[in-house]
Amino acid sequence: MNEKAAVSALAALAQEARLRVFRALVGAGPEGMTPSALSAMLDIPASTLSFHLKELMHADLVSAERDGRNLHYRPALKQMNDLLAYLTAHCCQGQACAPTGAKRRTTC
Repeated sequence: MNEKAAVSALAALAQEARLRVFRALVGAGPEGMTPSALSAMLDIPASTLSFHLKELMHADLVSAERDGRNLHYRPALKQMNDLLAYLTAHCCQGQACAPTGAKRRTTC
């Protein structure tokens, strides 16, 4: 992942509703969710949800696939993992970080 893609992804996630939508989709996994299920789950109006899904798609964090009359939105898990890898690429002076404690903090 390059810096421009990382900034785009972080900017898309830097909004409360979009972060909630993305987290819901990640929780649903590769099967994804329909807009109506997302709207009901998150209590976000359909028109507002559509706007946020579009922003997440522009950042390549979400994909959509038509299944008959329905759309299924899915998290772009590879892109998410690439973003996490980009953010942690220079962690701990190049040494592997070891998880500590129940709060999942890391130490170097």
